[in-house]
This record gives sequence, C-alpha cells and structure tokens, in this order.
Amino acid sequence: MPQRIPKKDLNRIEAVIAAHPNGIGIQDIENALEGRVIRRTLQYRLKHLVAAGRLVQRGERRWARYTTAAINITTCGALTISGYEPAVTAVPISKRAASIQQHLRKPLEARRPVGYDRKFLDAYRPNDSAYLSDEERAHLKEIGTASSRQQPAGTYAKQILNRLLIDLSWNSSRLEGNTYSLLDTKRLIDFGEEAAGKARLEAQMILNHKDAIEFLVGSAEEIGLNRHTILNLHALLANNLLADPGAPGRLRRMAVGIEKSAFHPLELPQLIEECFDQILTTAAAIKDPFEQSLFVMVQLPYLQPFDDVNERVSRLTANIPFIRSNVTPFSFRDVPAKLYTDAMLGIYELNEIDLLKDVFVWAYERSASHYAAIRQSIGEPDPFRLKYRGALREIVREIVLQRISKKSALAHIAAWSTGNIPADDREQFRELAESELLGLHEGNFARYLIRPSEFTAWYEIWANATLRKSPRNPDS
Repeated sequence: MPQRIPKKDLNRIEAVIAAHPNGIGIQDIENALEGRVIRRTLQYRLKHLVAAGRLVQRGERRWARYTTAAINITTCGALTISGYEPAVTAVPISKRAASIQQHLRKPLEARRPVGYDRKFLDAYRPNDSAYLSDEERAHLKEIGTASSRQQPAGTYAKQILNRLLIDLSWNSSRLEGNTYSLLDTKRLIDFGEEAAGKARLEAQMILNHKDAIEFLVGSAEEIGLNRHTILNLHALLANNLLADPGAPGRLRRMAVGIEKSAFHPLELPQLIEECFDQILTTAAAIKDPFEQSLFVMVQLPYLQPFDDVNERVSRLTANIPFIRSNVTPFSFRDVPAKLYTDAMLGIYELNEIDLLKDVFVWAYERSASHYAAIRQSIGEPDPFRLKYRGALREIVREIVLQRISKKSALAHIAAWSTGNIPADDREQFRELAESELLGLHEGNFARYLIRPSEFTAWYEIWANATLRKSPRNPDS
C-alpha cells in the first residue's frame, strides 16, 4: 500500500509554487524548501499534486515548470500601487472561505444588517477553542522559528528591524489605500523625503507605522497584550490623523460605521471597554503565538474599540506574540487589499474566520520565506553589537548632531560610556563606537536617524580635521 504523504508537506510545496504565478522549476522549489525534501521525494510529490489537479505542469523533465491550478485558488488582482504592480496574487482558499466571498458579492441592500454579537467573543476559550488547527500551528511554527537558541524577547526582530520597518509600514499602509510605492516608503523612512504629488496624510500614516514598530521592537521585553501596550500603539498609529486630538490612545466614545458593510459596531462606551478588556485577557492567556496573533486580528477590529485606525492596530498587535517569541514577524507581504477587506467583512457580517485564516497562513508563509532569505544573506549578527544597538545609535547620532570633531569625539565616547555602559563592557563598546564613526559615510548614515543635511554639516568638520592632521600633531 502506498505511503500517505503528510498534508503539511504537500501544502508547503504548494505554497512555494503559489508564490510564483508565472511558474517555478524544480531546482528553485528545492531551494525554497531549504533541503527539507530530497529530489526524488520532491519529484514524487509534485507528480502527486499534478495528478490530483492541484498543480499544472508545463514542459518536461528539467524544463518543467509548475503553477497552481486555477480551479483550486481564488485569484485576486492586487491594487495598482505606484512602483508595485503584480499581475495577480494567488491565495489558496477553502470552500468555506469561498462561501464568504459569495455572500459579499450580494448587493449591500441584499445583505442582512447585523450588530456586534458578544457571543462570538464569549464562546472562545483560550487553549481549548482554536482558530488554527494543531497541524496549521505546527506548520507555522516550523517555518517561523528563526533559531533553536533561547534569546531575549525581540532579538530576531531587532536583527531585521531596518527591513521590517519598511516592509510592514508599507504593506499595512497599502492595505488602507495608501498610494506610496515601496521605494517611496524607503526614502521616507530612511531620509525623511516625502514623495512628490502625494498627500501629507499618506506620509503621516507611514511614519506613524515606523514609530509604532520601533516602539514594539524596542520595548520587546515590556510589551504584551495589555491595555498599556495597545492604547499606546493606537496613539502612535493615529498620531495627527484624527479630528479629535484626544482620541489617539483612547477607547471609542462615539458611534462608528463600516463603509460598504451591513455591520453596525457596538456603541455603548461601557460595553466597548468591557469587551476590550475581555479580548486582551483572553489573548494574553493563549499559549501559542500563532493562535494569539490570529485571535487579535479577528477580535480587535470586530469590536472597533477606537474612533479609527482599528485594523492597523490589529495588524501590528498581531506581531506582538512573534516579537516576544523570537519567531518571524508578519509583514503582510503581497496580501491583496480586496481579499483582506473581504476577509474582515466576513468576520463583521458573518462571524466567519475562514477567509482571514487562509490569508493569514498564506501570507505568513511568504513573510517567513522572505525573512529567512534576508537572515541567510546577512549571516549571524554580532551579539555584542546587537545588545548595544540602541546605545550605538544614540552616541553616533549625538556626535553627528552636535558636530563634534574627531579629536573631541573620542573623549566624548569615553565620557558617555562611563555614564551609560556597564564597566565590563565599556572598553569593547568604546572601540565599537569609534569603529562605527570611522566607518560612517554617505551610504550608511540613515540607520542612525540622521538627515542628509545633518551628516553633511558634521562631515565637513570631521573630514577637515583629518586633512589638517600632521605627524607633529596627530590628534589635531
């Protein structure tokens, strides 16, 4: 009797191929799977998937290329974003998820108006109820685990922070209709340059994401699924975007509506606060980080606890369990905006999570694959540099902004280290800070939150001091 192929192994292969709508060869599939399957076994499983109608094979032998079968996927055209325009994005969805989309195709007037149903929240029992199956959680843990070593909370997110700031800020803003391109976002975050012809509101939205992500990663050991974290997260994401200046970081006191939806959110402030606390208490009790993440993505926006910016809060809150557990963060990479909107409407109008779950699993696989490649390319980071990443940025930025000369900089580093770095690490930190300053140039100063004009003003003093250097007075 033929041995049954584990479903998760077939799903993993299918996910790799789904990420390449124009087709992918067996060598690239093998590379993406990182040697988890030997070639002969992979060939057998590909043949099985083709025979089952889940994949389409074009070409023979080494020229064969594989794509997902149209009958097994929903293909959504992604929003046309300047500088980013994939032809299609294929997300495999279940029959139950497809039925949600079928419901949403009805005209708004044909869909029954519904209000907030607290039973949807009350029915969930942490570590007993589950939105993700055991198999799905095991699969996500396998692809999302960055290291087998025990490390302080936030270690992995800090290693890839520069990439995460751009990826998550852009993708979360894009899902709100923001028209900045990926390159526009990078320039805004790295250099503070706003894109020409774009609304200031869009720049504010992206910069708010940057601040919120830095807050989560920088405070990884203190954050949690609690009021302090979520209220402050909202305050950062909503900064300068709401009409009421007191609304950021405050629970909602007014009625709100959901555009193009038959759903009417809860209105009574006392009940909003009560349900908000219940959501956080329930989420904090969930042991599995992936289940925690999906739970808050479902329940926070369903409650609509804030005047606005609720879904943005839920997307960044969904990353808190990953940051604290040192697994791959979730950047919402390539998630089609229309499909994400449908998934949320399915929760609002039907209390059905299947479409969002399918999007969640597929998108997390893409995030995990993306950051695994980045981590492989940058290698294992220096643990000492990682430990003092914030201190290094602070001292280098301080020297540049104060336009401190080369002679004075060494004394400044020594004095600063004495007051801020433990004695055992002080000498190594001073050497590292001096090395960072000597290696500072026009291509890398942005990582210290330094603007081009600030770098230029400092570098003229630094370079001139170097040019004046002589054998008689080497420190001049």
